[in-house]
Amino acid sequence: MFIHWGPVSLKGTEISWSRANTNPLCPNRGEIPAEEYDNLYKQFNPTRFNADEWMETAKAAGMRYIVFVAKHCDGFLLWDSPSCDYNITATPFKRDLVAEVAAAARRHGLKVGMYFSPPDWRDPDFRTERNAAFVARMQEQLRELLTNYGKIDLMWFDFDLGQPLYDQENTYQLVRSLQPGIIIDNRLDLGRESNRLIKSRHADYYTPEHAIGEYDDQTPWESAMTMSSRDAWAYGGPSDGVKSFEAFMEMLVGSVGGDGNLLLNVGPMPTGEIPPNQVERLREIGSWMTKYGESIYGTRGGPFKPGDYGVSTRKGKTIYLHIRTWEGDTLHLPAIAAKVVGSRVLTGGKAEVLQTADGVKVSVPKADRDPLYTIVALELDGDALTIPAMVVPRPPSLSLNAKATASNVYRDMADFGPGKAVDGRDDTRWATDETTKSAWLELDLGKPVTFDRVFIMEEYSEKQGVLKFALESWQDGQWKSFHEGTTIGVKFRASFPPVTAQRLRLNVIEAKGGPTITEFLIFPPSSDR
Repeated sequence: MFIHWGPVSLKGTEISWSRANTNPLCPNRGEIPAEEYDNLYKQFNPTRFNADEWMETAKAAGMRYIVFVAKHCDGFLLWDSPSCDYNITATPFKRDLVAEVAAAARRHGLKVGMYFSPPDWRDPDFRTERNAAFVARMQEQLRELLTNYGKIDLMWFDFDLGQPLYDQENTYQLVRSLQPGIIIDNRLDLGRESNRLIKSRHADYYTPEHAIGEYDDQTPWESAMTMSSRDAWAYGGPSDGVKSFEAFMEMLVGSVGGDGNLLLNVGPMPTGEIPPNQVERLREIGSWMTKYGESIYGTRGGPFKPGDYGVSTRKGKTIYLHIRTWEGDTLHLPAIAAKVVGSRVLTGGKAEVLQTADGVKVSVPKADRDPLYTIVALELDGDALTIPAMVVPRPPSLSLNAKATASNVYRDMADFGPGKAVDGRDDTRWATDETTKSAWLELDLGKPVTFDRVFIMEEYSEKQGVLKFALESWQDGQWKSFHEGTTIGVKFRASFPPVTAQRLRLNVIEAKGGPTITEFLIFPPSSDR
């Protein structure tokens, strides 16, 4: 559990980033005047805050550790600091939040992590010729945080895309001397040209954000994600909303299947309570974990890398398949050296498993397939961790390398042409100009073919994406719709009665920011391919 909180929750805006700029060497351009933002603490009185309730919620969700934002870029400290009076004890609330959160986490058997922002946009010396004075204050704050609150298991630094002037060598040494055995993320070293996947020799793991990390079983990583439907970190007000249960499960299962961890953020309200809709989702996750946690806890990702089918995890002599999508009646997996000696379907029912020299075939009757993840445990005669990581091939698409045309191409650049949507690669895409509100992508398959399923991958964000679309085939001299929908999203799948056509198209009726399609795949009627 990641916890972003502070006086800014009174405004329902993003922590730090909503504060107006007072230091020209910092990147924020927030909407709240600094004088107003910096005085919010005088009204901050979360009388319903109860650290044990937070930890009970974390435990109910199946979480094993917490990371509490003790200081963000706005410089406000959520502990009783002898060196800085801009802290929680100056509020009407007065209580030391770090002390209460850390103690409650330990009472509930949770590991304790602290988020500390080295950037401090309120400090006038930061990144100026007086930066050394700033660093001395920053290191003193770290000393307090890591000395006065017992064992801290994890240190979560952050960065702001600005120049990292934090005396890193000595700062790392300070942290490790005060908390031997502590785990430290990678962000203390990151700056203007950095990305979140870089890890220096000092750090222990790297930190994808707002995205599930790619498969990596060589370097530890943790994806930082948030529950807010608007991807806000701090409390976003009563209209903020919360993502779906399915979205959270994709984060969790996807992260673990990629051999990483998930750090899932909550944004408590000004009262001190976690929003009820977030609590409800966390309890849903916990209910799922109670049933199927053996496929998550203590596992490593693989040996089959995440793909269209879903993900796999492994521990001991067991591989857990989390099957999200069935392309046909059978899942085809690459060959493994270990022998499959048994199988179980954790979600109910029975699997049929056929192992040959060419691979492993797994099938589960449609009636027994879980609508979220069908979890099949393959029991081996050897150690699952010794199997090298492998890609699960995508089923062949009838649209692969089809002749493609489009109504619009981004700046008429060949690198974003329509053929990029049918080249079988996830790292290329057909893109349209940013102002495009409607568009079409047409495929000519060369001859009439029959298909009953599509898989579309879209570059989707809050500022970019399809809002309304139709899938159409050319029949009797006109385009006829065979499937219609609203958003496509990152991955879209649809099944429909079989269609036979030579020409078909994705007709984007309404979009924001210019639609961008990575892959447009079609498949023949279900069969054991």
